[in-house]
Amino acid sequence: MSGSLYIVATPIGNLSDITLRAIETLKNVDLVLAEDTRHSKKLFDHYEIKSPLTAFHEHNENEKTSGIVSEIHSGKSIALISDAGTPLISDPGYQLVSEAKKTGINVVPIPGPNAAIAALSSSGITSSSFSFFGFLPSKQNSRLKILKTKRSLDETIIFYESPKRILATIKDMMAVFGETRRVCLAKELTKSFETILNDNLMALMDYLESDPSHQKGEFVLIVSPDDKIDFDEAKSELEKILPILCDEMGASKASKLASKITGLDKKYCYKKAINL
Repeated sequence: MSGSLYIVATPIGNLSDITLRAIETLKNVDLVLAEDTRHSKKLFDHYEIKSPLTAFHEHNENEKTSGIVSEIHSGKSIALISDAGTPLISDPGYQLVSEAKKTGINVVPIPGPNAAIAALSSSGITSSSFSFFGFLPSKQNSRLKILKTKRSLDETIIFYESPKRILATIKDMMAVFGETRRVCLAKELTKSFETILNDNLMALMDYLESDPSHQKGEFVLIVSPDDKIDFDEAKSELEKILPILCDEMGASKASKLASKITGLDKKYCYKKAINL
C-alpha cells in the first residue's frame, strides 16, 4: 500500500506559530525532507520530534526525487518542509510534488505560516487581487526588465528580497514605478526585530540608507497598484481603439501601441487583441 507525501508549513521565525497538526504529522511520518537539516533540527528539538531528517534542496532535488517517490510507493509516509514557511513558495519541492501527483501518490497539504500572506494581511494595501513573483533577478538589467512588465498592473504585487539586494531593488523600483508609489516593506516577520513600514519608495529608500542595520533580514515587498491610471477608463478606451489598431497593424503591434496609449500592461492588451 502506497504512503503519502505531506507538505508541511513551518514557522517563519516564531516557533510558536507551528500548528498542532504540523507537529503531529512530523512526529508520525517515516522521514522528513528538510532544506537544511541543521536549521530544522532546532525546530525538532524544541517540539521533541524524533522523525529522521534528510537533506532535500535545490541542488539535489533532481537526483533524489525518483528514490523518494519509490519509497512512498513502497508504503512510507514522507513529509517535506522548508527552512521557513510553506514549501514550494520560492523554495524547492515542485519537481517532487509534480512527480508524486503523476504517479498517483496522495499529496497532503498541512497549511500554516507564509511570509507573503502575513505581510500582505498587515500591509494596509489592498488584498482583493494580488500576484506573487518571488525573488527578483540578481542582475540589474534582468530585474528592471521584469519590473517594467509589472508597472501598470491593476493589482497588488508581492516580491521577496534578500538583505544583499534590498537597497538596489528599492532604487530600481523608484526608477520604474516612480518615487511616490506606495510600498509596504516587511522584514523579519514574527521575529524580535519585526518591522512593517508602509510608505512611498523615496521614504523607504531613506529608511534603508539611514542605518546599515535597516538592510538586514529577509524582506517582503508589497507594491500597491498604480493609482495614476483610472483602470475603468483605460479599459473602456482600450475597447474602443484596439479593434481599429488590430485592423491596421495586427495584434502584436496593436497591443504595444494600445499599451502606450492607455497605460495598461502590454500582456493584458495582447490577450485582449488575440481574443477579438
